[in-house]
Amino acid sequence: MSGGEVGHSVLVVPVPALEDFARAQALRYDAAWLSPDPAFPHAHVTVLGPFLPLQALDAATHERIAEVLGRHTSFGYQLEEIATFPDGTIYLRPDPVEPFAALTAALWAAFPAFPPYAGRHLDLTPHVTLDMTVTGATERSLRAQLGHGLPHWCVADAVVLSWYAAGACRTLDR
Repeated sequence: MSGGEVGHSVLVVPVPALEDFARAQALRYDAAWLSPDPAFPHAHVTVLGPFLPLQALDAATHERIAEVLGRHTSFGYQLEEIATFPDGTIYLRPDPVEPFAALTAALWAAFPAFPPYAGRHLDLTPHVTLDMTVTGATERSLRAQLGHGLPHWCVADAVVLSWYAAGACRTLDR
């Protein structure tokens, strides 16, 4: 693929416990964003995105990301609370949110030209997307689907640099 392909990079914390669920849901509401890359985390908490274009992801940028992330340690969190954003995105909110917010703040400070969500949202609530209300999904239906799987106890021990482009999503670095 060319360095100028249309898309964007994103820094995310993978949530392996929900990967199968997230893939199945995405297949239902937006299959163009599914990835054949087995390392690509469909279930994730975004910490900074949209981020740099492919051609700007050079060795110095990777080193800078690693330096910022090196100031943070792994942390545990749980996923239990299901909520809906005003745009209809239904999500799980991690508890606590503060370590995710700290990662976002540190990366944004290191790359100030790339505000979270391109500055489109004032609410930077860390979250794992489950579905969209436009598909007919509700908080109640998703809670029923997840059933006894909630709460999920998780550990944030990696940040993945992912590429998002319709039909070409993949992992770039971990």
